[in-house]
Amino acid sequence: MIDLEGLRVRLYRQLVDEGRVATSAQISTEEGVSATEAADAFAALAADRHLVLDDSGDIVLAHPFATRDFAFSVKSDRVLWWGGCAWDSFAIPHLVPDVPAVLVATTCPNCRAAHAWNVSSEAPPVGDQVAHFLVPMAQVWDDVVHACENQRIFCDEQCVDAWLTANAADKGAMFDLATLWRLASDWYSGRLERGYRRREPVAAADYFRGAGLTGPFWGN
Repeated sequence: MIDLEGLRVRLYRQLVDEGRVATSAQISTEEGVSATEAADAFAALAADRHLVLDDSGDIVLAHPFATRDFAFSVKSDRVLWWGGCAWDSFAIPHLVPDVPAVLVATTCPNCRAAHAWNVSSEAPPVGDQVAHFLVPMAQVWDDVVHACENQRIFCDEQCVDAWLTANAADKGAMFDLATLWRLASDWYSGRLERGYRRREPVAAADYFRGAGLTGPFWGN
């Protein structure tokens, strides 16, 4: 039988160290268990919202890390990661040990302008860009891939408005980079250790208020 908590930590540690993660088939071989047992272990971790799986049963998201392009690259001096969204990308330097800063790069969803910031755990990056989250926190896990794909950083409010008009979408939550950095700073604390307990976004009103985010979008 696979130790689920041990497997969770093993997968996250590999993502931290290598920027990639094993498939369930590889875990089957590594653990000496059947393919079905390994796939069931992945499914159990996904059911507890520690992982998000694709249609093949492999990991697409293990927040704050992704295994494909969600529009954010995050580079330290030794590892290149995919960030799962704007929030996750800013969270990585807070979570990964011994990483003084990372280079977060993306493009504006509206005008495709390139943006990059040196993001550390010490202070928010400088920039006039704005983050826009399309999906309210209480609805994120209804379709978490869609929600993550739409937590983006734009040049400014005008680019947000133009993108919303082009996509016939309603405005979500918009805030500056300093607020995004505060939101990301402590959300995943402890995720690399045994005994980690997830914060459910719908139940995290106090945390959001501490980051300067209030209102119905945030569940408070």
